[in-house]
Amino acid sequence: MATLVVGDIQGCFDELLAVIAQAEFEPSKDTLWIVGDIVNRGPRSLDALRWLYELRESVVAVLGNHDLHLLAIAYGGHRPGRRDTFDEILDAPDAQELLQWLRSLPLMHYEPAGRWLMVHAGIPHIWSLKQASSLAEEVHSVIQGPDFVAYFERMYGDDPDIWSDDLEGMDRLRIITNYFTRMRLIDHEGRLNLSHKEGPEGAPEGFVPWYTRRHPDIEDVNVLFGHWAWINGETGMPRTFALDTGCVWGRALTAYRMDDGVYFRCPCLSAC
Repeated sequence: MATLVVGDIQGCFDELLAVIAQAEFEPSKDTLWIVGDIVNRGPRSLDALRWLYELRESVVAVLGNHDLHLLAIAYGGHRPGRRDTFDEILDAPDAQELLQWLRSLPLMHYEPAGRWLMVHAGIPHIWSLKQASSLAEEVHSVIQGPDFVAYFERMYGDDPDIWSDDLEGMDRLRIITNYFTRMRLIDHEGRLNLSHKEGPEGAPEGFVPWYTRRHPDIEDVNVLFGHWAWINGETGMPRTFALDTGCVWGRALTAYRMDDGVYFRCPCLSAC
């Protein structure tokens, strides 16, 4: 039995099939971890979503910002952007079944055996493992609960930009969501910069890549994440595994076998 974790798929379904074939992944005995962003911008988002849903007993996945974006359009009344590729999913006869499965996914997954933690964007150094788990579950409960429409109506936004235990309501839920699904840069106090989307070398003064700072409680945890295609899988940090290597931007889809530390990559096979 092996555990394979795959970076941001974003509708690059042909590449997903190719990279798991390289790793000889077998759903009947292996487990596939997905770091989020299953859908959007690539050519086969519906196929990727359907395939993972059919194999859901062998899949462990967390929500990415593009997955949440799809849910916000489906339930929150928001309009798709110019580059979004959601129409095929929203028009599918099984759309509600697939969207309900997406709603069931958490923001964070932690496996005590081996100390593996998976998030889409990152985990801020201001939270202990226990606090991060509790806050991720707080948002997860809302997304699964009766007030999920109100959440998706008001999910978007960059404010507040720093955590406080006193935050309430949608401000609280929004910043938790942004830490887990949109974070790249953070300052010493935990303030987010969500406007910078390029490499760490151009970071505004006082801001650093989130993965260069860790809460003492998470120093020995193996953190798996995606989201930041610009760094192309390179962090230079121990126990930190960046899986988004920009397949949707014409580079490659990456998978990492957690059991033996072997990487697998499939170059982009189609124009996305």
